[in-house]
Amino acid sequence: MRGQSHGPIPGSRGDLRFIPLGGCGEVQRSTYVYEYNDDIVIIDMGLQFPDEDMPGIDYLIANVEYLKPRKKNIRGIIITHGHYDHFGAIPHLLDSLGNPPIFATALTRGMIMKRQEDFKHLPKPRIELITTESKVRLGNFLAEFYHINHNIPDSVGVVLRTPVGTVVHTGDFKFDPQPVSEATADLHRIAEIGHQGVLLLVSESTDADSPGHQISETEVQKTIEEIFKVAPGRIIAATFASLITRLQQLIWLSEKYGRKVALEGFSIKQNVAVAQELGYLKVRKGTIIDTKDIHRYKESEITILCTGAQGEDRAALMRIANNEHRLITIQPKDSVVFSSSVIPGNENSVQRLKDTLYKRAGKVYHYATMDIHSGGHAKQDELTQMIKLTKPKYMIPIHGNYFMLKIHSELAEKAGIPKERIIIAEDGEIVSMNREGIRKLKERAPTDYVMVDGLGVGDVKEVVIRDRQHLAEDGIFVIITIVDAKTGKVKTSPDIISRGFIYLKESQELLREVRKRTRTIVEGLTTGPTRPIDWNYVKDEVREKIGQFLFNKTARRPMVLPVVIEV
Repeated sequence: MRGQSHGPIPGSRGDLRFIPLGGCGEVQRSTYVYEYNDDIVIIDMGLQFPDEDMPGIDYLIANVEYLKPRKKNIRGIIITHGHYDHFGAIPHLLDSLGNPPIFATALTRGMIMKRQEDFKHLPKPRIELITTESKVRLGNFLAEFYHINHNIPDSVGVVLRTPVGTVVHTGDFKFDPQPVSEATADLHRIAEIGHQGVLLLVSESTDADSPGHQISETEVQKTIEEIFKVAPGRIIAATFASLITRLQQLIWLSEKYGRKVALEGFSIKQNVAVAQELGYLKVRKGTIIDTKDIHRYKESEITILCTGAQGEDRAALMRIANNEHRLITIQPKDSVVFSSSVIPGNENSVQRLKDTLYKRAGKVYHYATMDIHSGGHAKQDELTQMIKLTKPKYMIPIHGNYFMLKIHSELAEKAGIPKERIIIAEDGEIVSMNREGIRKLKERAPTDYVMVDGLGVGDVKEVVIRDRQHLAEDGIFVIITIVDAKTGKVKTSPDIISRGFIYLKESQELLREVRKRTRTIVEGLTTGPTRPIDWNYVKDEVREKIGQFLFNKTARRPMVLPVVIEV
């Protein structure tokens, strides 16, 4: 039995259960459930941005069907930091779970409440502020917190004291020896927790395949300053809107070199406002100006901070690059700075954006050529250090694609944790443990995709996505046929509408043949003595036979939609 040693078999009442509803199989959608008897604590409730093969979808959130019948047992939701992949699903899920209390630090609380302004029709979250000194009783769980470095201030790791033992849940973290505008991670506190005894370490894996140690934010700032020293015109810096540390660095350097700062992008303006209000972003009066006023200054006196470093179609940088922005166009002296890494899946869109900017801007800088970005996630040396500081009995890697979890598990084994005590849990799998053993149960929690599309939550199913993919790849072909109700004859030549399949004006011969075949198929089924006519069968025959004909002629399969009107 995996993870089993002598003693009681895990999986019975009185054991601790860990259930990832998101974040184990992907880097985003972090939603982790801890359950002990009738008490449940949830850590994080994030969203996931869609893949390129999910047209029209805004984002995905965790499937919480496992939690709904147990919502009375939910003692609280702990949010580790203010990034959407860790709190963005709260407006959509909180009400269905009984609106349990949320525990978050001040900046994270500010981010949650700012997002909630877009959902005023939903119940207001009940958020209790925590600090690294807080201790929160949540049924059989006692939650404590420790300071950690990430690329947003006020991030915490979580310590759950349970009747079975102590759990350390790292959240997103790195160990930065020289962070910007915050203290170093509390290594002494983490080591103290490890000395007291840790049953389970649940640790993020995003950069588990990257050797070494993350670059310090102080080093990043020094490198970015070299750009400020030589830039002859405007500096247009694109980064994640939630990367408060980077925004602070760029604002400080702008002030040092006599530049005003314009903000472009709704999310970046929101986050700057929240961080300023709470004192996490230090900005001199008069530094930030409205974009409409940038023409009043020399080009060498302007910095533009914008969203769009991932190549998003409607984000600020893409509109600027394509000359679609109302107030900003790329100038020959501009220096464009990509101060963020590329999220997997966005490589093509980012490369297209770079190509456009290289044609128009004076200089383009990105993290692959200069140390102008430091990720917020621990690399191999830091992950190993976390394991050695906490000295856990069991370990579960989270927050990553499967290969990241696997590499992290191998690091844990090298750091001294026996292989049988390391569990790779994928979304929906349930891990049960006690002091004597750990194992996966046969029981699973539902993890079907829950997609958010406009105002709809969960109403777009995978069949709808397949239809959208079909339409995007092969187009649609509509055939409208009018049939005489008395004779069953087709009254006029069928009308055809094509979108994304063929250009009608250049395909007249094909269309004539389609009309002819449609008439033959329909009349073959409607002019006989059989009454009443099964019109669904008629449409199915048109769809099948015309679809096959079009494939034989074009090697493409458009979505064929027959419309039969009886008059």
